[in-house]
Amino acid sequence: MKYISTRGEVEKLGFEDILLAGLARDGGLYVPESWPTLAPATIASFPKKSFAAIAVDVIHPFVGDDITRADLARMAEEAYATFNSAEVTPIHPLRPGQTILELFHGPTLAFKDVAMQLLARLMDHVLTKRNARATIVGATSGDTGGAAIEAFRTSTRVDVVILFPEGRVSDVQRRMMTTPKEKNVHAIAVRGSFDDCQALVKGMFNDHAFRDRVELSGVNSINWARIVAQVTYYFYAASRLTGLQGPLSFSVPTGNFGDIFAGYVAKRMGLPVDKLIIASNENDILPRAVETGVYAMKGVVPTTSPSMDIQVSSNFERYLFEASGRDAALVRSMMGSLAANRRFELGALWPALKADFAAVAASETDVAATIRTTATKTGYVVDPHTACALFAAEKAPAGETVVLATAHPAKFPDAIEAITGKRPALPQGFEHLMTDDERFEVLPNSLSAIQEFVLHHSRVASGV
Repeated sequence: MKYISTRGEVEKLGFEDILLAGLARDGGLYVPESWPTLAPATIASFPKKSFAAIAVDVIHPFVGDDITRADLARMAEEAYATFNSAEVTPIHPLRPGQTILELFHGPTLAFKDVAMQLLARLMDHVLTKRNARATIVGATSGDTGGAAIEAFRTSTRVDVVILFPEGRVSDVQRRMMTTPKEKNVHAIAVRGSFDDCQALVKGMFNDHAFRDRVELSGVNSINWARIVAQVTYYFYAASRLTGLQGPLSFSVPTGNFGDIFAGYVAKRMGLPVDKLIIASNENDILPRAVETGVYAMKGVVPTTSPSMDIQVSSNFERYLFEASGRDAALVRSMMGSLAANRRFELGALWPALKADFAAVAASETDVAATIRTTATKTGYVVDPHTACALFAAEKAPAGETVVLATAHPAKFPDAIEAITGKRPALPQGFEHLMTDDERFEVLPNSLSAIQEFVLHHSRVASGV
C-alpha cells in the first residue's frame, strides 16, 4: 500500500514513512493510493470477533507489507488491554432506533484513546526497527493532548510536546496533560485558540529545516494512522447490531472532521451506511458549508464542548480530495483561498457533500436541554459533545442511528453539574488527578517561541 498527498506535490510513501511523517511536505494530508475493501464474508465474521481482531482485519490492508499481521495483532491486543471494558467500545441502547457507542473507556476517558494507544505502539515498533527517535508536536482542543501524553509517556524513543489553548479546555482535560511526571512529555498552554495551536503545528511541519532537525512527527488526526484506527469502531458497532434491518446511520460530534471521515472510510471499505451526520456546536463551519456551499471561517466561540471549538477542520481536506475525483490542483486552490481569504466555495463539490453528509449545529441551549432531557427520561448522562450528536440525530432522523459518545461526562464536571445539578464522579483510578501537581508552560502564539521550546526539549535535536 502506497500513500499520496492531497496536494499532489510529493512522492508516494509506504505506511511506515507516512506514520512517522504525519503531514506531507507539500502541506497536504496523506491518503491511500487506492481504497481497500473488505469482503462481505469478512464483515459477516465480525460479530464473533473481538474488537482487537476486527481492528486487525480493518487496519492490515492499509499497512501492507510494512508490518506483519502477527505484529499488528500483538500491538492491537496490547493497546486495547488498557481499556476498562472488555468490549473496548461497548454499545448502550438508549431508546428505540438509537444506540450509544461508548468510546470513552480508555485511559483518558475519550475516543482519542482508541487510536492513540495503538498509534504509540506502531510508532515505537517502527522507530525501534529503524533504531531512530522522533519528536511529536501536537495541537489539542481538549482530548488529543491527554491521550497522546498518556500513550507515549513510557516511550524511550519519542518526546511529546502538546499545545493547548490557554483557558479553553476543562480542568480535567488540562490535568490529564499536565500531571504526568515523565521527562519526555511536555504541555504548553498557548495564548490563543485551538486553530492557533493547529496553525503553529502546521507551521513547524512546513519549516523543513526545523522538521528535519527534530525528526518531527504528528499525532493529530492529520496522521493517517489515527484515522484508520478509528474506522474499526464503525465496523464494531455494526457487528454488534446485526439483528437490525438495513444499513446504520452514525451521528458524530465533529470538530476536526477526523472521526466522521473515519466513518466515510468505513463506508468506502464496504460497511453499509445510510447517513453520516455531522454534529457541531455553535462553531458551525461544517453545517454552514453543507447548507450554503461556502466554507467560511469566523471567530471561535468558547462552548461547553471545547473539543469542537474549531473553525479549520483539517481532515475536510481529505474529503475534498475524494469528492473532487482526487483533483490535487483544485484542493491546492481551495486551501490557498482559505489561507488568504478565510473562505472558499465548494462549487461542483457541493452536491456531493450534501449527498454524503447531513449536518446539524447545536446551540448551548440545545446542548443543555439535550443533556437534561436525556438524563431525566433515560437516566443516562452524556457529555456536551455527545449531546451535540444526540441533538443532531433528532434533527436529522435517519432510521436506526448510532450516536458516538466521544467523552465521559466526568471530563466536564462543571458543565454537567450546572445543567443537571449533579456533579459526575471520575471513574475509579483517577482519584489523584485533581490534586496532583501540574507541570506546564504558558507561551505566546508565536512560532519562534514554540520552536525554541521544542528544540530545547527534543532529545533528537540535542543529540542526547
